[in-house]
Amino acid sequence: MRESEDSKETEESLGIMAKGFGRIEKRRQKLEASKDWLSELNRIMDWEIFRPCLNQLPGKERKSNAGRKPIDRMLLLKMLILQLLYNLSDEDLEYQTHDRKSFRRFIGLNEDGEVPDATTLWLFRQQLTEAGLINELFETFNRFLDQSGYEAKGGQIIDATIIPVPVQHNSREENQKLKNGEIPLDWEENPHKLSQKDTDARWTKKNDESYFGYKNHVNVDVEYGFIRNHSVSDASVHDSQEFSEILDEDNEGNKIWADSAYRSQAREEELPELGYESQINERGYRNNPLTEEQKETNRSKSKIRSKVEHVFGTYVTNMGGKLVRCIGIKRVRAVLGLKDLAYNLRRYVFWQKKKEQQNLQAYCV
Repeated sequence: MRESEDSKETEESLGIMAKGFGRIEKRRQKLEASKDWLSELNRIMDWEIFRPCLNQLPGKERKSNAGRKPIDRMLLLKMLILQLLYNLSDEDLEYQTHDRKSFRRFIGLNEDGEVPDATTLWLFRQQLTEAGLINELFETFNRFLDQSGYEAKGGQIIDATIIPVPVQHNSREENQKLKNGEIPLDWEENPHKLSQKDTDARWTKKNDESYFGYKNHVNVDVEYGFIRNHSVSDASVHDSQEFSEILDEDNEGNKIWADSAYRSQAREEELPELGYESQINERGYRNNPLTEEQKETNRSKSKIRSKVEHVFGTYVTNMGGKLVRCIGIKRVRAVLGLKDLAYNLRRYVFWQKKKEQQNLQAYCV
């Protein structure tokens, strides 16, 4: 009788275990079938295009082959891309890479591989920043896009978005000194306090709301929606001041779209001389409001111009928001340069998968 009960308990235990393993296997098959986005990026992207750029970084001279090998710079670059795809701090990125198989699979780290710590990531980003290589990484990918059949065409759209940073609690006198390009005396005498202050960020107003931080100015091509040029300024700089800085001379189209903040009589006269056709929205004034015809023309232009909002919308809805966690315009430029590169990588996956689907449909027909 006892043997029968033991046999029954064993069968029940085995049944429970089988169900557990079945759920695990079903979950694994579901993940494989859905092909997580990072796996798709790895499948589609040729990461080795960045290797020559990364090889420009100085390396530590090794006296012997003994000891731990240096971390592959490509692994570190991919971790920085992960960071900007999900807007993680260095510490969160380290934790998430330990915790998530998809992250380790993306960077090419096996189960027993050592995850680089937050300090290593910070130092690597600093190396890229000091060597001026982040913009070169961005340009490398743009050349890759051209070679892959995604040349800038259809004209260009120019816009900017505010990038918030943690607000500095300064006195009115301290803020005035910063505006004048001066560092408050007590900050200079206290290096620790100065290191915690963002002396480059500025205040601006938009729709009667105040914001503290920087601006990311971007140029997007109409045909494919890639960021072709970009620049970073403090938030107080008017959008139109960076217009010439981010013009894309390589775009096959000659039309330029932008909102009315970029419009001026001088610019409208200058653009045709440079070979461009202005599609910049017209603006009304207190004693000279827009006519119905001008409003209709603006609506027509905005149907094209609104494509640039996909960039800023993706920052918020798919890339963890626009807030940056660093101090000083040099570091902010580095982070936003990588963020714009990460956006373009997302966009590249979109177009490549669309091309694959079209090829498959053509083959089936």
